[in-house]
Amino acid sequence: MEASAWSPVMRVSIHSNRVGRSSGIPPSLLKQIIYRGLPRIVGHLSLNDCGGPCPSTRGDRAPAFEAGNLFTSLEATWLLKKKGQEVRRCLAGRSIFLVGMMGSGKTTVGEIMSEALGYTFIDSDKYVEQTLGLDSVAQIFKQCGEKFFRDYESDALQQLSMMGNLVVATGGGAVIRPVNWEYMKQGLSVYLDVPVDALARRIAAVGTNSRPLLDFDSGDPYTKAFIGLFTLSKKRAQSYSSADVTVSLLDLAANLGVEDVSDLTPTAIATEVLVQVEKFLGGGIDSLDKRTCP
Repeated sequence: MEASAWSPVMRVSIHSNRVGRSSGIPPSLLKQIIYRGLPRIVGHLSLNDCGGPCPSTRGDRAPAFEAGNLFTSLEATWLLKKKGQEVRRCLAGRSIFLVGMMGSGKTTVGEIMSEALGYTFIDSDKYVEQTLGLDSVAQIFKQCGEKFFRDYESDALQQLSMMGNLVVATGGGAVIRPVNWEYMKQGLSVYLDVPVDALARRIAAVGTNSRPLLDFDSGDPYTKAFIGLFTLSKKRAQSYSSADVTVSLLDLAANLGVEDVSDLTPTAIATEVLVQVEKFLGGGIDSLDKRTCP
């Protein structure tokens, strides 16, 4: 994470719940609040951190519940929104297409990003389901086969690529067709790189029934998910590398001192995506006016 992505000094007003001048929060602590969640670190907020006695504290610690509400609802939202506004100027109306393995969090992160950018969020799988009038991708696979679904997926991406101001969460297998990349290159593509073990744990927790490519006849949910995901990830690795931006959750966790990528919050990941998108755009895209990108 580049230091330039964060304000050098952030201040909040405990009483008014708005950005103000009442108390200073060290940038390093603020960064942890945004990425790791306040409950783990609120104990570190002392009198010295506040620059004097905090108005709402008793003793030398801020109440976790009150401080948690303040920092997570105010600081995280404010910083994410600010970054979204900056990146929106650089995007100049171009859409963002999130790619990655099933279970990588494309939908959750995409919804957060769209709100920060003032964009519309679309899940391409849901788009296809609604077009066909069927309940799920699993049902489409079962009744019509994978090729039938992939054809409609490509049609959906073609239609979405002609629109602007979208954040699109694509299906995990959308990257396997070269034509889909042609559509996504009308915007900007971001690969959410999540370790297979973390993906398997997420999917095993809810079952593999809704994942047709992982729904084998035998094996416990984790084993089925891990084997299937590992095989798919190897097949798709080169395709994912075609994305304009790659956000590695392993790297993000390491930079933040988080042991398990599953402990990263969706807001943390969405913020990192926006930072990396801004970095990519600021590095120079021929079709964009660099003067709009700080």
